[in-house]
Amino acid sequence: MATTYSISDLAREFDLTTRAMRFYEDMGLLQPERSGPGGRSRVYTARDRTRLKLTLRAKRLGLSLTEARELIDMYDSPRDTMPQLKKFLVVLDDHRKQLEEQMADLEANLAEVKAHEKEARALLGRHEKKAVS
Repeated sequence: MATTYSISDLAREFDLTTRAMRFYEDMGLLQPERSGPGGRSRVYTARDRTRLKLTLRAKRLGLSLTEARELIDMYDSPRDTMPQLKKFLVVLDDHRKQLEEQMADLEANLAEVKAHEKEARALLGRHEKKAVS
């Protein structure tokens, strides 16, 4: 018998809310089976657990949920992994470039803040000298 999980099990394991779990389901990242009266209970499989783990990893890398779903769906297919790896490298390259641009912007912003800080300290120092004289 295959291991199954409830929505609460996976939410607790991955420190998520059940609302987030339902959102991932709405985005097509998870596809739990339904059970109980009216199919109200979600039953997650090991496959769903793996997809959730990969989704959270993709989020940490800065991928959108759509990008995550596309990549995860590619890995679900039993075909040759070369196309999946090539697509993954393209996505990672795009995100690395984006992060490098953001880092350059932050470094420029930080340099500007430091320059203004230095200028303000110099002005303050001159005003304090005048006040003492």
